[in-house]
Amino acid sequence: MMYVANDQARLVPHRGASAGLLVALGAAVSFGMSGVFARGLIDSGWSPGAAVTVRMWVAALVLLVPTLLALRGKWRIVRRNAGMILVYGVLAVTLAQLCYFQAVAVMDVGIALLIEYTAPIAVVLWLWVRRGEKPTKHSLAGAAVAFVGLVLMLDILTGAQVNLGGILFALGAMIGAATYFVLSGRADTGLPPIALAGLGLLIGALGLTVAVLTGVLPFEWTTADIEYSIVTVPWFVPVLAMGVIATALAYILGVISTRMLGSRLSSFVALAEVVAAMVLSAVMLGQIPGPVQAIGGALVLAGVVVVKLGEADAGADAGAPALVVEAVPVRKGPAIVG
Repeated sequence: MMYVANDQARLVPHRGASAGLLVALGAAVSFGMSGVFARGLIDSGWSPGAAVTVRMWVAALVLLVPTLLALRGKWRIVRRNAGMILVYGVLAVTLAQLCYFQAVAVMDVGIALLIEYTAPIAVVLWLWVRRGEKPTKHSLAGAAVAFVGLVLMLDILTGAQVNLGGILFALGAMIGAATYFVLSGRADTGLPPIALAGLGLLIGALGLTVAVLTGVLPFEWTTADIEYSIVTVPWFVPVLAMGVIATALAYILGVISTRMLGSRLSSFVALAEVVAAMVLSAVMLGQIPGPVQAIGGALVLAGVVVVKLGEADAGADAGAPALVVEAVPVRKGPAIVG
């Protein structure tokens, strides 16, 4: 997933920038692995609810100690922002991840992630309707380009069968990601990024567990080996990889890279998550997009870039930091959206 932060882009030494780019790419690739690991579990008999619940618990436990350390002497800040943290955990974390896993259960990982990545456009529209912040010409043009790309990516024009349920779940993930961007972009909370991510994951894990225990969320799992296109592994390998690498490690790398590079540069590097997810899904799952879908995917990415450029212009005109999408899960600090 990506994340939003309010820190300004900063000048860094050449060596520092190079190291920051490598860390940011590591975060993007880590995030891009989640859908591939999840699809393998789902194809082997796991329910999407079970996969996302286990992922959140593994990541929440891994980040528990760093979160507690980051909050030493700052528990008043947690109490003051309790409502925001709760909404963040329910919508930005739980809704985004659960819907994304439900989507990848019935459609290609890359396509589901690209739909989720239209979240920056949803944020722009939300700020226009809710706060009257009219989008720039760049933002409107980018939204139009992304919409055309989305139509091509879903292969609607050729009469291909479209999984409506998968699209709706991917749009649900997009709404969760947009909520994540809006809340993470707040500069008045005082919450350390890793603490917001850790608390959000813990709330999501607890909430999903309650849903499972009450029978609202199906929880089916198996200890059978998980088969991918190039390898067969024990069930716990993708479970641990999904929680430790694709969530906890990805969040940490995202936070570090953002502090090294600044928000603006990190936000563009974050798009590597989509590329990584599509490459990994092609290698591990055999999901290779057709020519029309590939063109559509490229247009979606191009549209998102143009929207971000529009946000940067708006921020410069207003003399304030622009809302940017970054490469860290509890992305804005944190992410999970991958």
